[in-house]
Amino acid sequence: MSLYRLVYYSENRISSSVADLQAEVEEILTQSRRNNALVGVTGALMFSSGYFGQVLEGPQAAVEATFERIQQDPRHGDVALLEFAPTDTRSFDTWAMAYVGEDSALFAHLGPETGFDSDKITGEALFNRLRAMVATNAAVA
Repeated sequence: MSLYRLVYYSENRISSSVADLQAEVEEILTQSRRNNALVGVTGALMFSSGYFGQVLEGPQAAVEATFERIQQDPRHGDVALLEFAPTDTRSFDTWAMAYVGEDSALFAHLGPETGFDSDKITGEALFNRLRAMVATNAAVA
């Protein structure tokens, strides 16, 4: 089975209280793990107040179907497809959560002292962090 890797980011349309946002981000990760494990897709999810970003890895048809669901999800604004290509190996054997920001107990945009970090990370900066995660995980594997 040939593997494919897809990287994208989208505008984040979630706006909630800090407590609600934390719960919703946890639910997003749980859904990603549960739904995509059924079709053999893994990857990493990044989240900030401005953008979602995600790496998807798996069989081509499964990755494409997952990406179609993402594009229809009302929590996502405009979606920017950054990379979609065959890959020899997975960088992420299971689902990973990446954090944007610093000094975090659970999510980096929910710092224990600073609270919710409302500064937007740019899509390009998010993509660069995702690319660095892929490189780091590929080197470890």
